[in-house]
Amino acid sequence: MTKKNHDSDVAFIQALAELLRENDLTELEVMREYGEDDSLNVRVSRAAPSVTYAAPPAQTHYAPAATAATAPAAASAVQDPASLPGAVTSPMVGTVYMQAEPGSPAFVSVGAQVNEGDTLLIIEAMKTMNHIPAPKSGTVKRILVEDGAAVEYGAPLMIIE
Repeated sequence: MTKKNHDSDVAFIQALAELLRENDLTELEVMREYGEDDSLNVRVSRAAPSVTYAAPPAQTHYAPAATAATAPAAASAVQDPASLPGAVTSPMVGTVYMQAEPGSPAFVSVGAQVNEGDTLLIIEAMKTMNHIPAPKSGTVKRILVEDGAAVEYGAPLMIIE
């Protein structure tokens, strides 16, 4: 690889850092080709904020009261919602939108029946709106993200049973 100074490289790297900050991303890696023997590899990263998942308020009409035998299992499920059966996880890094546009009704709500392929929410990644489909038919039991929240790849979005 030939090392050539390109005046636009500094501006390009600054734009990547801005994109990282604006979209609340933790890492971004890009390879820029200038020619056969000339390229630029850039990796911009920052420390990831810690994320804590809180249990939603108890809803007695969805789950029976925990007994002593089920309490440890319930506690471990709260710690890692992605491991719950029926968990829908994020296929990408981006920003979550629960409705098609501001002011319109949400795609789904807790208790809603969904069919396989129905849009659950939208994740915006690099100015592209990606509709996230239901992986199976069922009932939305929990929504684990808020509208406008940043999500990482593999983060749990909701539970469908």
